[in-house]
Amino acid sequence: MVILPKTSRILTEMGENIRLARLRRKFSSEQIAERANISRPTLTAIEKGKPTVSIGSYLLVLNTLGLENDFLLLAKDDVLGRKLQDIGITTKKRAPKRKNKND
Repeated sequence: MVILPKTSRILTEMGENIRLARLRRKFSSEQIAERANISRPTLTAIEKGKPTVSIGSYLLVLNTLGLENDFLLLAKDDVLGRKLQDIGITTKKRAPKRKNKND
């Protein structure tokens, strides 16, 4: 698996954000791992932003921290995708008006 530097930085920041959320709530890593039903090494890997951890494990931790709705924000505001979609939208031409028999 090849991870680009930009992607690695994003994962690292995400892991740090999860770690900070845990610390703000004053939970130990052992408590979160137990409540999320994952191992402590998996939680450590999440908090370090390791790319080998399943997305499901990330979601379990976010759920345990009460941040599961943050997961729904992923790709929510797809500015580029919307612009590309708008470029590809074509409007249908109207059918010609029907001539009235009386005309």
